[in-house]
Amino acid sequence: MASGKQSPRQKMINLMYLVFIAMMALNMSKEVLTAFGNINESLAESNASVTERNIAALAGLATKAEEQPAKYAPLEEKAERLHALTTDFTAYIESLKAKALEEKEADELQDYETMDKSAELDEYLFSSGEPSEAGKEFLAQIEQYREGVVNVIGEEYPDIAAEVRREFSTEPVVDGEGVERPWLSYNFEGFPLIASITKLTQMQGDAKSAENDALSSMLSGQLISDVSLTNYEAIVIPDKTAFFSGEEFTGKVVLGRVDPSLRFENVIINGNEVESTQAGQVALNFPAGNVGEQQITGELQFQEGDSIVRIPVSSSYAVIPKPNSAVISADKMNVVYRGVANPMTISIPGVGNVSANAPGLRAAGGAGNYIMDVTTLQAREVTINVSGELPGGENVSDSKTFRVRDIPRPVGTVRGEDGTVRMQRQNLEISTIGASLPDFEFDVDLRVTGFKFRVPGQPTIQVRGQKLDQSAIGALRRAGRGETIQIFDVEAQLAGNSGYKLKQVSPVLVELTN
Repeated sequence: MASGKQSPRQKMINLMYLVFIAMMALNMSKEVLTAFGNINESLAESNASVTERNIAALAGLATKAEEQPAKYAPLEEKAERLHALTTDFTAYIESLKAKALEEKEADELQDYETMDKSAELDEYLFSSGEPSEAGKEFLAQIEQYREGVVNVIGEEYPDIAAEVRREFSTEPVVDGEGVERPWLSYNFEGFPLIASITKLTQMQGDAKSAENDALSSMLSGQLISDVSLTNYEAIVIPDKTAFFSGEEFTGKVVLGRVDPSLRFENVIINGNEVESTQAGQVALNFPAGNVGEQQITGELQFQEGDSIVRIPVSSSYAVIPKPNSAVISADKMNVVYRGVANPMTISIPGVGNVSANAPGLRAAGGAGNYIMDVTTLQAREVTINVSGELPGGENVSDSKTFRVRDIPRPVGTVRGEDGTVRMQRQNLEISTIGASLPDFEFDVDLRVTGFKFRVPGQPTIQVRGQKLDQSAIGALRRAGRGETIQIFDVEAQLAGNSGYKLKQVSPVLVELTN
C-alpha cells in the first residue's frame, strides 16, 4: 500500500494508515493481557475464599469426630486425605507459577501488559517440541492428584470423581482444526505468560472446589443419614445421676432427637409393657432397687412406612447408700500453695447443691468447682467446711484440713537448662536467663528481672533484664576456655502476681567449651 505508482503524499498517508492499524492491534492485545491479569486476580480471591470454607469445614468435621468418633471419624479421615492431596497439588502449582515469574521484577508483577511472551514457561515445560523433565513432572503431579482424589472419594461420590477425572484429564485434545495435540502443548505452549498463569490459577481453583464439593457431600450425606429414624439411639435420662436405697427411680427414655409428632406403638422396659404418656418420650417410675448398678433394658417400637422399627433400650444407673460425709479433693495434690490459684472440687454424693467456705475460697463456675487463693494467709493450715441438703430435707456437713505451703525454691536456667550447663561463649552471649520450678504441680510463669554475673578473676556484674548486657558480654569475652561462669542472685517474680515473694533462686553454672 505504500509502494507502486503513487505520489509521495499518498505513500506517506498509506504508511501512516499501516502504523495506525498496527497500533490498534497492539492496544487490543495489551487490553486482552490486562483482562487476563484481572481474571487471575479474581480467581485468586475466589480461591482464598474457598480455602477458608474448606478449612472451616475441616475444623467442624474434626469437632464432630471428637464428639462422635464412630460416626464422623471415617469421614474426617477421608477429608484429611483429600485435603492433603489438594494442599500438595495447589502448592506445586504455586511453585510452578513462581518459577514462571521468577525473572520478573516486583513492579512488573502487576504490569500484565509485559507478560505477552510465552518463552518463560515454554522453555521450562518443553524441550525440542516435547515435554521437558519439568513438563513430565507437571503431568505426573496432575495424574497423582487426580487418581488420589478418585481413590479417596470414588466409590461413595462417583459424580464428584467423574468431574475430577474430566477437569484434570491429560489425554490428547483435538483442536479447532481437527488436529490431535498433546494436552500440555494444547493448553500451555505458545500462550502469553499471563494467560498460562491464569490457567494455573484456575487449576488451583478447580482442585479447591472439588475438595469443597466432596466435604459438602460428606456432611450433607451424614445429615441425611442422621434424619433417618433407624439411626437414632434410645437414651435413658434419670431425674438424677444416683438414687438412695429405698427411693423410687424417676426419669424418662427419649430418642437422641425428640420428635413431638412421634408416637410409639409399644414400649417394653425390663420385661414390662410401659404406657407412653408424652409424645416422643416414655415416663418411667419403678423401685430403684438395691445398692449397686442396675440395668434398664427393653425396646421402643414405632411404625415407619409399612414396617415396625425396633430401637433397643440399654442403659444403667447406680444406687448408692445415703451419704454421711462429704467428698473433698484438691485437683492437684493434698496441699494448697500460696501465690497460685489452687483448683478444688467439692461435692457431696447424691446432693446437687452444696455450700463450702474457707479463707480464700471462691466458686469458679460449674457445679463443685472452686478456686482457693491462700497467698495472704499466714496460717500453716486451712479448713474447708461443706454442707448440703439431701432430697428428703436432711442436712449433711463435713470439713477437711489442708496444709498451706509456699511455692518451692526456683532454679536458675540458661537456655532452659539448669544446674551446670556446657555451651559455647557466643551461645551464652545471646541466651536468655530464666527461672523454673521443676516437678511443681502447677504451670506458673516466672519472669526474670535481673541477675548477677561473675567470671573467675573478674568483678561481679549486676545485670538488669533476662539477657547479658554489654558489661557482662565484655567480661565473658575475657574468660578462658573451660572456665565456669556463675549466674546467681537471680531476681524472679510470678507473672500476674508480682506481690508474692519467691524464695531465692538457685544459681546456674556455665562451663565454656571454647
